Amino acid sequence: MLRPVVVGLDGSHESLAAADWAAREALRRGLPLRLVHAWQGLSSDAPELPELEAPRSWAQRILRGAMDQLNERYPQVPLSADQIARPAPEALVEAGAEAELLVLGSRAFSPFGGFLAGSVALATVAHVTRPVVLVRAGQTALDERTPNTEGRPSPRGPFRDVVVGVDPAHPCEEPLTFAFESARLRSASLRVVHAWQLAYGHVPGTPTDTQAEVTSQADAHRSLASMLQPWREKYPAVEVRELVEHGRAAHRLLHAAQDAGLLVVGRRMRPARFGTHTGPVAHAAMHHARCPVAIVPHA
Repeated sequence: MLRPVVVGLDGSHESLAAADWAAREALRRGLPLRLVHAWQGLSSDAPELPELEAPRSWAQRILRGAMDQLNERYPQVPLSADQIARPAPEALVEAGAEAELLVLGSRAFSPFGGFLAGSVALATVAHVTRPVVLVRAGQTALDERTPNTEGRPSPRGPFRDVVVGVDPAHPCEEPLTFAFESARLRSASLRVVHAWQLAYGHVPGTPTDTQAEVTSQADAHRSLASMLQPWREKYPAVEVRELVEHGRAAHRLLHAAQDAGLLVVGRRMRPARFGTHTGPVAHAAMHHARCPVAIVPHA
C-alpha cells in the first residue's frame, strides 16, 4: 500500500501554500494526498455550546475549500480529507507516522498565526518519525524554478537546486536518500554542503594554523568525496556539487540555500522525554530558510 503525502491544514496562508506544495510533490512521486485538519473542539464529546458552532463550521470549510482548489489544480492526484478531534500536535504526529512525508505551513520570525506556526510545528517536527517539509506562505510552483535571462520565474525553467547538509564523520543515510531522490524527481542539481571548523585552541592567521587550515580543508574535501562516491554511483543522473566550507554548519548551510528550491537537513531522533529539541542546524533552517525545508529524522 502506498504511503500518502499528508498535509496539515489550519486555514492560514502558510498551510494553504503547504497544501499546494504537497500536491505537487504527490504528483511528482505518484502518491495520493491526504488533507488533515485537527481540533479538539470537533469531538462529539465536546459541549454543544453556541460559541463553538462558528469554529466548527469554519473547520469544515477549511477542508472543503482546499479539496475544491486542489482538485481543480491537480486533477491527477488522488485526494482524501480527514477532520480529527484531537489536539493538533498529537494528530499530526500520528498522521505523519503513516505518511511518506508530512507537509506543514511555517511562519518565520513570528509567534503569531495559525496553529501550525510556532509551537505546534516545532512539537510535530520533534516527534514525527517520517520526513517533514515546512513551507512558507506565498510559496508557489514558480518559486521552484530558476529565473529566465530577464530574471523572471518561468514555469518551464529548470528546477532550482536541492541543498543538503552532511557531516562525513557521522554519515546519515536517510537525509541523503531524501535529498538525492528529491533532486532526481526534479531533474535538479544537488548541492552537498559540509561545514568544518578548526579544533578549539587554534588561532586563525598564525603560520601554524594557516597550515592546519589548509590541511583540514583538504581532509574535508577528501572525506566528503569518499562519502558521496557510492551515492554518485547509485544516482548517476543527479548532478552533484560538493561545497566544503569553513564555519558553523547552520550559517554555511543557510548561505548555500539562499537560492535553493529545497533545503534538506537531518534530525537525530530522541526519546520523547527530551521534549521539542530539534538540534541547532534543523532549528536554524526552520526559522530562517526562505525555501521549503525538509527535516529528515535518523537514528
